[in-house]
Amino acid sequence: MKYLDYIMNNIPEIRFPEFEKDREWEKHTIGTKFNLQDGFPFSSYDFTENGEDTMQVIRITDINNKNENGNKIFISKEYIEKSNLNSYLVKKGELVLSLTGAAGFNYFLWNSDDAYINQRTMKVSAKKAEDSFLVKLLEPLTHTTINKLGTGQNNNLSKEQMKDVEFLSPLPDEQQKVADCLISLDEVITGYEEKLKAIQSHKKGLMQNLFPQEGKTVPNYRFPEFENDGDWLEISLIDTADKNIKWSFTGGPFGSNLKASDYTSEGIRIIQLQNIGDGKFNDLYKIYTSVEKADELLSCNIYSGDIILSKMGDPVGRACIMPGESQRFVMASDGIRLAINEKKYSKYFIFSLINSDIVRTRIENKSTGSTRKRIGLDVLKKIPLLLPKKREEQQKIAECLSLVDELITQQINKIAHLKLHKKALMQGLFPKIE
Repeated sequence: MKYLDYIMNNIPEIRFPEFEKDREWEKHTIGTKFNLQDGFPFSSYDFTENGEDTMQVIRITDINNKNENGNKIFISKEYIEKSNLNSYLVKKGELVLSLTGAAGFNYFLWNSDDAYINQRTMKVSAKKAEDSFLVKLLEPLTHTTINKLGTGQNNNLSKEQMKDVEFLSPLPDEQQKVADCLISLDEVITGYEEKLKAIQSHKKGLMQNLFPQEGKTVPNYRFPEFENDGDWLEISLIDTADKNIKWSFTGGPFGSNLKASDYTSEGIRIIQLQNIGDGKFNDLYKIYTSVEKADELLSCNIYSGDIILSKMGDPVGRACIMPGESQRFVMASDGIRLAINEKKYSKYFIFSLINSDIVRTRIENKSTGSTRKRIGLDVLKKIPLLLPKKREEQQKIAECLSLVDELITQQINKIAHLKLHKKALMQGLFPKIE
């Protein structure tokens, strides 16, 4: 059967053999099968510290933010006291959708403890328990049909617009078969994600033992050949910069020196704040400027192998290593370049130390701002670091952490491939409405 026939006949491209002769999938509207509930307009005065009698609040900023692995990032982390607002609770297996999105609406299937939804969000739940699987059928619609419904400058979406959106579903037996297939794949993905968390937790514990903690001058664990080398030395972050390289410790340009009108479709890549991941370069966002503009901003250029730190964000001062070989980039205003003196210091050691809890806390304590922390170049360069006297010990620690980082990267890549496989599978298992 041709691809067009699948669309016209309301059947999926991939179908389990026992259902190949079954009738077409049935057409429904979202309003007939699902309850739609807008979020509650919680005030900032309602938020409190997390505790036994509190519940998390899902805000639109949570729905719209992902990390480089495609997982949701709960940047707000807001909580309120438990109340009787039960209609605003989102439960495991329900879909949460943003109601405003200039670049399109985002969503995710909630897979944790009950939480409240805030304004500008919506939860979608099946009216009947036996139809709970159907919420998965809405995922492919979110970035196609539903995205076309937004109105106004901010691309707003309402319950009334959602109710008439059509989708297709099979009879219960086939529903269960498709559900079992996807559930088993989700379990595999969850297993890999749990293993990733275990490796990340192992790395965190390793760093706590390999770096001296606050008030100490030696780590809890030291490689045998360095046990008699005495206390670690305290220096400032600026001391690690290579003085033989011009602008080895420098920030990005003022906003007025690099405007949207300077952006081009190709040329020298501009490194934005969102490219600076937590210990990893985030390659998802790409904008460019001309060679001429990059030359004009030569003091704000950064190169492959340099460390780049964030002046702001969550967390402030996070660092990653610029990718590629001999590539040249331009930093945006919220980046800081650090070119390490590699004759004296192990670059990977310094990079790991900057991202450690002990240094990150020092940076945060020196930052300003209540809602979003920010740190200046002059303050950041004075942040104290403790490190071994010998570069050899630095390198030994760097090699140990690098091996763990490689395991983490491998695990992240496996999860990403599985999610791509799931996406392709869903495209084949669900028919498309034209």
